[in-house]
Amino acid sequence: MEKSERFQARIQRVNDAVMLKEPDAVPLVPHIGTLPFILSKDATFKDSMYDYPKAAQAALDFYKEFQPDAVCGGTRMSSGAACDLTEFTMLDWPGKAGGKVPDHCIYQVIEQEYLLQEEYPELLKDFTGFMLRKYIPRAFPGLAGLSSISFLPTVVLNTGVLSGLFSPSALAAYEKLAKLAQYNAEAGQYSAKLSEALTAEGIPPWSSGAGEVPFDILSDYFRGTMGMFEDMVECPDMVEEVCYMLADMQIDAFEKRFRNVDLPVKRVDFPFHKGMDGFISPEYYERLYWRPFRKIADALIDLGVTPILYTEGPYNSRLEALTDLPRGKAIIHFEEVDMQQAKAVLGDIACLSGNFPVYLLEWGTKQQVVDRVKWLIDTCGPGGGYIFDTNAIIMGAKRENVEAMFETCRTYGKYR
Repeated sequence: MEKSERFQARIQRVNDAVMLKEPDAVPLVPHIGTLPFILSKDATFKDSMYDYPKAAQAALDFYKEFQPDAVCGGTRMSSGAACDLTEFTMLDWPGKAGGKVPDHCIYQVIEQEYLLQEEYPELLKDFTGFMLRKYIPRAFPGLAGLSSISFLPTVVLNTGVLSGLFSPSALAAYEKLAKLAQYNAEAGQYSAKLSEALTAEGIPPWSSGAGEVPFDILSDYFRGTMGMFEDMVECPDMVEEVCYMLADMQIDAFEKRFRNVDLPVKRVDFPFHKGMDGFISPEYYERLYWRPFRKIADALIDLGVTPILYTEGPYNSRLEALTDLPRGKAIIHFEEVDMQQAKAVLGDIACLSGNFPVYLLEWGTKQQVVDRVKWLIDTCGPGGGYIFDTNAIIMGAKRENVEAMFETCRTYGKYR
């Protein structure tokens, strides 16, 4: 089969699974995380932030060897220099001066409170202004000069009305922004070249965009987990209002993208960071977590786009809530769930994926890997609507176990 034919066949294989049909074989789409760098003799994850040619070659080598049914990680280059320049406080990453993350590990999130509870009204009234005056100086101290941007009511007779844009501190921030643009453009160019090479190899992308559950945006990037717990008790109405604002902002961005750009794959990834069992009550899950996300999902489905719900943590108590989705329009990934129960409850509603334990790739035997792959295919494969994936991104693995996972899924997962 020609590479272009393989490209289309792989897209169709995944699309059939999404539509709850039996494709020719179970789609093989494990989220590979740092696996290309684990298997490489030369590259580390640090290179994806500082040495793009080396990182891109490691990713290309991996995909050429293992040939999954979609590009599912390891291809995004992000600029460590940009993080250094802006003094980004939310992450620790390999290569950061004074950082603690080893070169072979992915970056680590450092949750902080960038929005105070009393600042909710300011965020709602003027999101852009809040980002400039408060959020950026807190999250990116190297760009704190942007906080001086301001405008006063005045008669517009000359360019004096623009004076609030060019204070000395703002000008210093602009110089850094110019460098930031160069750093990010360079990383983006290597990512784009790698994507082109993988398309030429006959491997389509897994998704064409990423979003996030509004509750998680507010919790992850603004309030922090502990602050969010306080807010659900002390000001749940304000939390709900912000969540719907963040939902509407994402919907607007997705509509502009998918109405105006012709894409071979129309799917959007949504990590579900904080919706797991026991983390928030069923009432708040429905009101603050699920409903704002469902508004985004409905908008995407109306655009012919498949939302991918990448749930994290145990999700057994949430299965009934997920039956709210329209039939054959979404993919639901599971990290930790009773997969037999998930198939029984959701098998005729949404395409299921995930649940293969990544620890087996690093610490298990080859036979354990083979047995688990077969069990998942036996459990979830009948009738279609199943995509093979690991339960989380891969952060450690033995080559023989990776080979066993791919080979078993490819041979045992054939429908015809």
